[in-house]
Amino acid sequence: MKSHFKFTQKQRSGIFLLLVFIVILQCVYFFVVKIAPDSYRDGISSEEISINQGELEKFQNEVDSLRLVEIEKRKPKIYPFNPNFITDYKGYTLGMTNEEIDRLLKFREQNKWVNSSKEFQMVTKISDSLLSAISPYFKFPDWVTNPKPKNTFAYQNNNSPKSYDEKIDLNTATISQLRKVNGIGEKLSERIIKYRNKFVGGFISDVQLQDIYGLTPEVIERVLNQFTVKTPRQVVKFNLNEVTRDQLVTIQHIDYELAYEIIEQRTLRDGYNSLDELAKVKGFPIDKIEIIKLYLTLD
Repeated sequence: MKSHFKFTQKQRSGIFLLLVFIVILQCVYFFVVKIAPDSYRDGISSEEISINQGELEKFQNEVDSLRLVEIEKRKPKIYPFNPNFITDYKGYTLGMTNEEIDRLLKFREQNKWVNSSKEFQMVTKISDSLLSAISPYFKFPDWVTNPKPKNTFAYQNNNSPKSYDEKIDLNTATISQLRKVNGIGEKLSERIIKYRNKFVGGFISDVQLQDIYGLTPEVIERVLNQFTVKTPRQVVKFNLNEVTRDQLVTIQHIDYELAYEIIEQRTLRDGYNSLDELAKVKGFPIDKIEIIKLYLTLD
């Protein structure tokens, strides 16, 4: 081992120079590679932050706004709807509880309708905040939101019977006059006029109103409180005990089969004693007997 630590003068000088060179290299590495780059980078970083702070904020605001837009797009969109037809799923998406939805469904089961936002809240008992959030989307029918003004003249004094002289002749009545009767609208008034115009001379009697489709007994009664046939159409009446089958079929509501049965019954009875006996004929339309009697006589 001793021989390894014995150096000549030149060897010692070389070792010393090698150590000095190593120390110099270490110093260069420390100052150039370590300290200088860190300082350089710190300087650049500080300078960039101070210079680009405004643009960074602007960029951040754009990112935030895009994020909000995307969030809004992902939210379920609410379209205008009639709150009377809210289903369980629809109510859930609107933020209603099961109890609130059930109250509305039970209300609708009674065939009742919600006609305003306030009434919707009274039925469902939802909070004011939820009502203010969803009520702008409520869409009620036009007849609820924009009701047409009622014609005050249409139903004035139309239930109190008038005297014969005060009544209007059904054979000269106009559509506008008929429409003043409660229950007679545009279509029914047109049907009455159309039926009247089928015959030259119009109605024979008030009872012919029964032949007009859509006129209930209650409406007919209200019509006859205001109208009556004052100028009846003249018709040729047939003697029931002498009338032929071909003559019978010219009468309303009598066809060939019924005409045959009427004559057959007349033969069996040896003649009719009353027009009301027609009700006993097979297949006779009893509800039309008063109209049929307008064309018959026993004289």
